[in-house]
Amino acid sequence: MLEIKNLHARIAEDGTEIIKGLDLTVKPGEVAAIMGPNGSGKSTLSYILAGRDDYAVTEGDILYNGESILEMDPAERAAAGIFLAFQYPMEIPGVATMQFLKVAMNEQRKARGEAELTTPDFIRHVKEAAGDLEISMEMLKRPLNVGFSGGEKKRAEILQMKLLQPKLCVLDETDSGLDIDALKIVSDGVNSLRSPDRATIVITHYQRLLDYIVPDTVHVLSKGRIVKTGDKTLAHELEAHGYADIINAAA
Repeated sequence: MLEIKNLHARIAEDGTEIIKGLDLTVKPGEVAAIMGPNGSGKSTLSYILAGRDDYAVTEGDILYNGESILEMDPAERAAAGIFLAFQYPMEIPGVATMQFLKVAMNEQRKARGEAELTTPDFIRHVKEAAGDLEISMEMLKRPLNVGFSGGEKKRAEILQMKLLQPKLCVLDETDSGLDIDALKIVSDGVNSLRSPDRATIVITHYQRLLDYIVPDTVHVLSKGRIVKTGDKTLAHELEAHGYADIINAAA
């Protein structure tokens, strides 16, 4: 589903290279965890996949279902089924959460050639998905993310994911700022979307998230490239011994 080939990317404003020859393959149905120390390029990779224009790809390619996405803007990538859950979701004053969800769902349906949802059908979909995430309809009446706690913001993002049904889900440190209860709710929401035709990339510092969202593969990112790949036991190894030995061995 996703194939990243010899990717090099820099910050557009100052030219600092962050991604330095990264190779990664994620298959349909796979949950791939990307772990690494601060500054290794994890969040940068997620932003590049989503199409943020403050990063410039200077070499390599990103193939999604066999086609390069480098010339696609963020809206086109979203319409194609790529979803990014941010580490720090933005507050958008003046935009009602329900209105945001309705527009997003109908734009996605339009891109797939499907009819727009009627209001009753839309509300039914939202109520079903929100109930699983312990999100009240009162919360959804507020402006998007405004006044939400950290846990509420993350649950609202997983709600978007459940409603939009993307094919490639990229979760950038979804466990950041979550207590144990919120972590379990969010993880259950992510796990409910596992399917043979959907892939998920979980970016995290810590193994604890991977107790709840169990990965098929674990990749260690250091200085802009993947330096080791293994199964879920690699995350336990990192938790026990840290990154230094693996990074030094790859140097």
